[in-house]
Amino acid sequence: MSIINTFENLDVAKIDTGRKDRTGFPEVVFCPQKEDEYLLKIYKKLYETQGHVFGTRANSHQAQIVKKDFPQAEYDEVSKVLQILPAKKTELIGNIAVCTAGTADIPVAEECVKTIEYFGSKAFRFYDVGVSGIHRLFSQMNEINKANVVVAIAGMEGALASVLGGLVKVPVIAVPTSVGYGASFGGLSALLTMVNSCANGISVVNIDNGYGAGYISTQINRLAEKKDMFCS
Repeated sequence: MSIINTFENLDVAKIDTGRKDRTGFPEVVFCPQKEDEYLLKIYKKLYETQGHVFGTRANSHQAQIVKKDFPQAEYDEVSKVLQILPAKKTELIGNIAVCTAGTADIPVAEECVKTIEYFGSKAFRFYDVGVSGIHRLFSQMNEINKANVVVAIAGMEGALASVLGGLVKVPVIAVPTSVGYGASFGGLSALLTMVNSCANGISVVNIDNGYGAGYISTQINRLAEKKDMFCS
């Protein structure tokens, strides 16, 4: 397949209309720092070409702008996801466990969950199961062990990923968050802990990158379920 002309030039953006064919995932929108006019133009073109749109890190003002033209658009204040779902939904597949160390990590986790569901997989939430009360994690392990892949989201020292890496048979996607006091350095402490983990089977995404974790966990889930398509 030629990829030379698989985009549409809007001047302010080049919409990657061939991305789903190349990668199995359609293009999404990173909303911050986009002018209102630009954002709306991008949403309109993506909706026109694919019938659905997924945007991350949107604010409430951007949600209002998009909803004026697309009343069916959905905005979630926690995850900051602004999406227009397809008119016809397909059944979600597989099992992805999304775990947080604390309640403060939930916004990143919800961005991850929304991403997983938009791309057609099932996400199961296991929130506030961090190491400061590790019995809470142990009480959920029977369910977590049913997953095809586990996402471990933690701030502070980021130990949850290492603990899970030593308990499950499947890949663990670690997400450091910017939650913590001064010496956590905005998530750098958790990032370094996760990168240096002695547990096997752990991969690490960037600080607060719930979207990235949702994307790669969906890839793994599709492989486990032997599904290779965009399911939404």
